[in-house]
Amino acid sequence: MNAEPAIEVRGLTKRFGPRTVVDDVSLTVRRGEIAGFLGPNGSGKTTTIRLMCGLLTPDAGQGRVLGHDIRRDGRAIKREVGYMTQRFSFYEDLTIEENLNFVAGLYALTPTRRHVADTLADLGLTSRRQQLAGSLSGGWKQRLALAACIMHKPKLLMLDEPTAGVDPKARREFWDEIHRLAADGLTVLVSTHYMDEAERCHRINYISYGRLVASGTVEEVVRDAGLTTFVLDGDATPEAARRLKDADGVEQVAPFGATLHVVGRDAARLRASVQRVAAETGTTMNDAETSLEDVFIQLMCDAKDNMG
Repeated sequence: MNAEPAIEVRGLTKRFGPRTVVDDVSLTVRRGEIAGFLGPNGSGKTTTIRLMCGLLTPDAGQGRVLGHDIRRDGRAIKREVGYMTQRFSFYEDLTIEENLNFVAGLYALTPTRRHVADTLADLGLTSRRQQLAGSLSGGWKQRLALAACIMHKPKLLMLDEPTAGVDPKARREFWDEIHRLAADGLTVLVSTHYMDEAERCHRINYISYGRLVASGTVEEVVRDAGLTTFVLDGDATPEAARRLKDADGVEQVAPFGATLHVVGRDAARLRASVQRVAAETGTTMNDAETSLEDVFIQLMCDAKDNMG
C-alpha cells in the first residue's frame, strides 16, 4: 500500500488583488480517508480546493496530490481527481445518459457504452437514463454529478459543498455512497456546512478567513477547543438568555427548543455566572457535552476578517 498521503500541501497562499484568500494553509489527507473541509462562506475553501486540483497556481507554498507536484503536474492531477463543483454544471436539455456520454468522451473512455452503462448501474441511475437532466430533483442531480466524477475511476474525489439544497434523505444516501466508495480505497475531500456531515468524516479541517485554524478527528477538535457547556431548562429561559448575554465568562448563548445552551472557555467563571442566573430565574442548570457546532461558532467568533 502506498504510504504517501493523497494530499500533502504546505504554506499554500493565494491572493486576488490586495486580499489574501488562502493564507499559509498546510493540510494532509491520508489515502482512503474521508476528510471534511469546513468553514463559513468566503473562508477560502473553494479556492484551496482549486489550488490542489491544479486549476489555480498558488502565489506561495508547495505540495503534492496523488504524488504529483501541484505546480508542475496539474494535468496529471486532473486525470486522477474527480472534482464536483457547488453548482450543477451539466447540460439540462440532455438526458442523464447523454451527459455521461459527453463526459466519457472528454476522458477518452472506451468503449464508451460500457463505461456509461457501468456508471449508470453503479449509481442507481439506469432506470432514469433517458430523463432530462433539467427535470431532475436536487438529489438526483447530485447523483448524476457524482456519477460523472467517478466514471474515469479517479483516486481522489474533491467535493465542494455537494449537498447544498438537497433534502435530508438524499443527503444521507449521498453520504452512504461516499462511505462505500471510500471503503473501496477512494480518498475524499469534502467541504460542507452541515455539522452532521462533518461528524461522518474521518478527520476534519476548519478554515476561516483563509487560515486553517483547527484539524483532527471530531473528538480532537472538540477537545482542543477547551470549551465548557451548560444547559438551562425551564419556562424562564428567554429571561435567562437576556441576563447571560454579557455575563462574566459567557461567550455563547443559544436557544435549543425549550432549553438554553451556554458556552465559554473559563469553566469556573462560566459556572458561577450560569449558577447565579439559574437561581435568579428559577431555571434548572445541567452540565452538557460541547458540540461541534459550539466549537465552530467559537472559531468563527475568534477569527480575524481578511477583507481589509
